[in-house]
Amino acid sequence: MLPTKAYAAPAPSVPLAPFDFERREVGPHDVLIDIQFCGVCHSDLHQVRDEWGGSMFPMVPGHEIVGRISKVGDHVKNFKVGDLAGVGCMVDSCRTCPSCQEGLEQYCETTGMVGTYNSREIGSGAPTYGGYSSQIVVDEKYTLKVSDKLDLARVAPLLCAGITTYSPLRQWKVGPGHRVGVMGLGGLGHMAVKLAAAMGAEVTVLSTSPGKEADAKELGAHKFVVTKDEAQLKSVGNYFDFIINTVSAQLDLATYVNLLRRDGTMILLGVPTEAPHIHAFNLISKRRRIAGSLIGGIAETQEMLDFCAEHNIMSDIELIDMKDINESYERMLKGDVKYRFVIDMATL
Repeated sequence: MLPTKAYAAPAPSVPLAPFDFERREVGPHDVLIDIQFCGVCHSDLHQVRDEWGGSMFPMVPGHEIVGRISKVGDHVKNFKVGDLAGVGCMVDSCRTCPSCQEGLEQYCETTGMVGTYNSREIGSGAPTYGGYSSQIVVDEKYTLKVSDKLDLARVAPLLCAGITTYSPLRQWKVGPGHRVGVMGLGGLGHMAVKLAAAMGAEVTVLSTSPGKEADAKELGAHKFVVTKDEAQLKSVGNYFDFIINTVSAQLDLATYVNLLRRDGTMILLGVPTEAPHIHAFNLISKRRRIAGSLIGGIAETQEMLDFCAEHNIMSDIELIDMKDINESYERMLKGDVKYRFVIDMATL
């Protein structure tokens, strides 16, 4: 077993603190990654506070992991010692169900995807521990290649925020000629703006905060609509082909669905604590759709990383020390980050 240092949440109401545990030994198909940076996702906060239910403690969060490979198993074919590598939201799945066979491991129909943390390994049943740690052992099939062209710290959030927004844009074939609205300019939203703009779409940020307009334009948005301003909101009625909804707070969905054109689609990425409500007529009247999307498969995540390397796309981050994680959670709740916290694991 491999002694590993980490920060963990001992219980839902207790701050994260230093935690020592053991990783499994490197198996024939595994790689060992010395973690250099780990992004802080809003879902980390949800899960350490058990807001979605089912949280297991102690919990080592973190699923936006980048680092360098320090050991490979005897049968590993695609990685070598010294390679940069990444790990996203999952570390395994059944591999045999129709979804897994189609490269959609995130929708695994047998065991469900094995989360990078707060999940259980297939076979052993051991809890998975995430990237707020010094190292991680992962099967090479669930490991991503990371380009050395980009700032490694700024790559980390691509493993969740990047793929979560890239996947629906690819699924709905967003490109030139499409009008895309992005609701919320946070960790997910700022990546949606960058990616949709790089794909050639016209991008509009829909925000309650007028002060975010300059940032939105700098990130690549073509337009900015203050949703509290009735005149501005009316100006984009029946306007969008797609709306990427990254908001996790309660809101009136109908207001935003009415901004879609006929046959337009709103894609839900944020998860409010209470179920949203909408009258069927808001959909029926224009043949509109509300859809959902959950990260991406391994092949699509690799495609996203390659796309970002080609287009020089990275997250906008604030680098923090490990000891500041609890403070960062409180700041994240207030929206006080542009646009993703990333932990420098050298400070562990």
